Amino acid sequence: MKLKLDIDELANDFFENARLLGIVAPLKGYQLCWQLNNQLRFDFRINNQIEIQLDKKKRKYFFCVYECPQTYSALTHYLYSNHFEGEYLLPEFRHLDFLWLLKGDMVDDRSLSELMSAIKKVNSIQLVTELTNEKIKNKGHLIF
Repeated sequence: MKLKLDIDELANDFFENARLLGIVAPLKGYQLCWQLNNQLRFDFRINNQIEIQLDKKKRKYFFCVYECPQTYSALTHYLYSNHFEGEYLLPEFRHLDFLWLLKGDMVDDRSLSELMSAIKKVNSIQLVTELTNEKIKNKGHLIF
């Protein structure tokens, strides 16, 4: 008997109570993190252990993930780079440079709206939008 990993079930568990934002900012990941850390008092740091690796066209593509656990809460913020050498982590969102995942605790609409407003004020950020589960075709690419 073969056991098959149910990616849809895994994605549903991974994204339960999670919120995802898309960001347009023509910066390198470390530059965006520096601005978020300095202007919004986050503490994003690269986490090489959860870097996303995709195999496409007989090549390996590596997408950085920056992590910021929230003090006194189960909530963690993850910032993914959406492109690497011409490939996209979420090809359905080619126009987005970064993906911001809030995971580990409930984030209500008001808190998310306040966060989005704050992010929009950061230099070089051109767009912040919420991505709903129905719009994301390649959810599995975000799972670490």
